[in-house]
Amino acid sequence: MNFKYWIRKSSPKDSLPLAPSLSPTLESAHMPKEPIQFGIRSIYISLIAMILGIAAGFIAQILTRLIGLITNLSFYGKWSTNFSSPAGNQLGLWVILVPIAGAVIVGFIARYGSMGIRGHGIPEAMEQVLLNESKIPPRLTFLKPLSAAVSIGTGGPFGAEGPIIATGGALGSLIGQLFKTNSDERKILLAAGAAAGMAATFGSPVSAVLIAVELLLFEFKPQSLIPVALACVTATSVRIFYVGFHPIFAMKGLTEPGGLAMLLYLVLGIVIGVCSVFVTRAVYAVEDGFEKLPIHWMWWPAIGAVAVGVVGYFAPKTMGVGYDNIENILSGNLTGQALLVLFTLKFISWAISLGSGTSGGTLAPLFTIGGGLGAFIGSIIVTVFPSSGIDVRVAALVGMAAMFAGSARALLTSIVFAFETTMAPLGLLPLLAGCSASYLISSLMMKNTIMTEKIVRRGIRVPNEYEADYLSQITVKECASYDVVKLNSSDTLGKIRAWFKEGGKQSSHHGFPVVNENEMPLGVVSKKDILNSGYDDSTLIDDLIKNPLVMAYEDNTISEAANLMAEHELTRLPIVSRKEKNKIVAVLSRSDILKARKKKINEIKNYQNSLNIKAKWKSKIN
Repeated sequence: MNFKYWIRKSSPKDSLPLAPSLSPTLESAHMPKEPIQFGIRSIYISLIAMILGIAAGFIAQILTRLIGLITNLSFYGKWSTNFSSPAGNQLGLWVILVPIAGAVIVGFIARYGSMGIRGHGIPEAMEQVLLNESKIPPRLTFLKPLSAAVSIGTGGPFGAEGPIIATGGALGSLIGQLFKTNSDERKILLAAGAAAGMAATFGSPVSAVLIAVELLLFEFKPQSLIPVALACVTATSVRIFYVGFHPIFAMKGLTEPGGLAMLLYLVLGIVIGVCSVFVTRAVYAVEDGFEKLPIHWMWWPAIGAVAVGVVGYFAPKTMGVGYDNIENILSGNLTGQALLVLFTLKFISWAISLGSGTSGGTLAPLFTIGGGLGAFIGSIIVTVFPSSGIDVRVAALVGMAAMFAGSARALLTSIVFAFETTMAPLGLLPLLAGCSASYLISSLMMKNTIMTEKIVRRGIRVPNEYEADYLSQITVKECASYDVVKLNSSDTLGKIRAWFKEGGKQSSHHGFPVVNENEMPLGVVSKKDILNSGYDDSTLIDDLIKNPLVMAYEDNTISEAANLMAEHELTRLPIVSRKEKNKIVAVLSRSDILKARKKKINEIKNYQNSLNIKAKWKSKIN
């Protein structure tokens, strides 16, 4: 920002020499340094973010092994950290008690540790960003992964990525609180930790950056983007060290979609979009139901776990993280009735358990539900229209991504995630069509998302659209008033007050810049101070100047000028020209800023036929 400040250190009556700020040229005036878009401070935050990414990568491995240990102890009675599914257990009806026992432990951790462990992590992180300057309580860094490991390891139908994302965000916030940082830097570190957690889980660094932008940062600028990207790179590198470089849900042998197939993928996206609205509303309907129970919320997870256990008895594959289910759906190994049973019962188990307030994630369950639904609908289309060109596996991929795009409103994240985790470039065009359709339907049918509904209900306004500030696109010159009335520093208050009484048109302003005999700006005085200052009529107007002189150039933006006025609590800002550097050429008032905003509002409301072909044709004929 090219604002120019002049600080007045004395008044003429002090019999002291004028400060250098009153010298006759602006070059010698005191002025702030221009902010650096990406400087030393940003490099410092980026280095911290990279260290954070490494930590998040190890946390992902530790939490995955902890979930594996609890799963093996709970369902197989053996000591092993290998990641395993509860589906192969031989417990019979006793399997119902395992999720209940885990949920009781989670309830105790929430009651006597921190309520912050409840939920799937991202909404809670969003709340801290919006309300608490990204300051997550340090104890959540340890309690969230512990509670999630217990919940998922005892059969909870959640993905490990949600708790890892939440833990990474909490760690980033903790580091931001340990070091001397501002709220923006803490937000960046929180988002970097959360994104690194996702990258470390799925090996999807680009989509992890995008989810940070779409759900946590609420902005798109280098200072934020670069640290998050570097954190995701380092976290993914740690994952590669442990598991190698390969997509988690690899898909091969896909065929190029034709025109009819693309149309059907678009229709599939519409259907999934409607279903994503239903899924979101169902989760919060369950949560509302638990709110009405006449027992303490500590016991709600145990009640929700009854559904997990019962469903798990009849459909063991619904228990646990279910990454193998997603892989089987995308590979086409699950079809027909088995597919229908899986995603239906997975939805019931997950919705009830998540609505009970336990600790768990949403990504993997949404991918399972959406992928299963997409594959099921795709198989019906192929059966009815064999020549449609639809690939059931691609339909599953579109369903998986479109479900997340609709329920979370993270369009770019959904598309890129599906590509990164499958490395299937031929699926990109169907993904773009299906996810865009789902996003559109969700936007039309649902005001909030599965990520924001909870915090919106608490009265928190969540940004859901990002656009360039209109006031940053308009210069001061376009809006300032050039009908400037300047007061001479040698004028007395009596003279000015008499002028006010005459009621001239120019005397109605609320503030006036004061200049010396050389037209050098000295300050600004308000009409209220002139009339009610308590000074007698013989006092010079110059003696009323108390605050530093703050000015801006004509080519500064309205946004820059407004920030300056807010910082110094000004109602009017003198404007100088770069050509006539010693001369005030205009004044910007608060009403001028409002007029600039109104101009944008009018442009949006003005629907017009800018190109009237019919009228032009008639004029040519005539």
